[in-house]
Amino acid sequence: MKRRDVIKKGLIGAGSVAAAATISAPAIASERIEISMVSTWGRDFPGLGTGAQRFAQRLSDMTDGRMTVKYFAAGERVGAFDVFDEVASGNAQMYHGADYYFTGKHPGFGYFTAVPFGLTASEFTAWMRFSGGQELYDKLSADFGLKGIPCGNTGVQMGGWFRKEMRSAADFKGLKMRMPGLGGDVLAKMGASPVSLPGGQIYENLISGAIDATEWVGPWNDEIMKFYEAAKFYYYPGYHEPGASLSVQMNKKWWDGLSSSDQLIIEAAAAMENDVMFAEFNAKNGAALERLISQQGVKLRNFSDDIYDAFGEASDEVFDDVQDHSPLAKEIHQSMIKARKEIGGWNNISDSAYVQQRNRVLGL
Repeated sequence: MKRRDVIKKGLIGAGSVAAAATISAPAIASERIEISMVSTWGRDFPGLGTGAQRFAQRLSDMTDGRMTVKYFAAGERVGAFDVFDEVASGNAQMYHGADYYFTGKHPGFGYFTAVPFGLTASEFTAWMRFSGGQELYDKLSADFGLKGIPCGNTGVQMGGWFRKEMRSAADFKGLKMRMPGLGGDVLAKMGASPVSLPGGQIYENLISGAIDATEWVGPWNDEIMKFYEAAKFYYYPGYHEPGASLSVQMNKKWWDGLSSSDQLIIEAAAAMENDVMFAEFNAKNGAALERLISQQGVKLRNFSDDIYDAFGEASDEVFDDVQDHSPLAKEIHQSMIKARKEIGGWNNISDSAYVQQRNRVLGL
């Protein structure tokens, strides 16, 4: 073999080995990302708090620890209702919470958790992904230096816990009830006194008589909160939160500085938690409701048509106020209304119609 051929083959062989090594070697990891995450929920609180913690852990797991999240439950770094400012200022990179706590910043935030007579969980997801909801959420959040995405959903919530039976709309006059967001504004239109309290303060206020009634989530969470010790009448369905969406809101400057792949990882982790949390609430609410009734003497009641009609009338007044707030508030409201008509119209002859007939036939 000629010397020239030996050298040529040797170079080719060396190049092949180098190429193979390059292909088989793991990609060089990007820079580590440390995230401070605050929350509106108590630590380890089932469903809401554990869902937020699960999302935080998932970011680490999905990146093999390249993203590390320091999670702070409500009160551990800032108060539950202070998380918005903490992230908007850049003191923390993200929060997990319910954005209707911040309708005082802008009433439009209520639409991205839940509004009276609004969208169910499946309808909300359709609106956000395919009917303009996310684009409006981005527009609203950007005005406050934030970027938000859905990260959990409780499904339809209960109407609340009451010390007495609610026989007519007149029974709401003078009632002190814990209810945040636009749902609380509806109560005010009906003559009640809405109170906004973080979850950790509801029980003590209900026991002491500082409030007469409260809503929270549904049987699974409400059983843990032991509201039945102070109020025995449990009403359904909740007009105020037909599909309460929780969010992860991030500092927009921080978000914009991430690579597109890291943004996608966060979006994927949030979407997974959206699915997991909704499934968990649906799986556990039924058994919890049975225990509340059989073991705790809870009296399940449904709101009368008279009361629900009053909720509807008051909601219309609240929505008039919202639309008067600003062009963006009106744009968000009109978008939701359009989605409710189109997506809800289909739901009426699909999911809703099927479940009604299935349960009739089976006697459920």
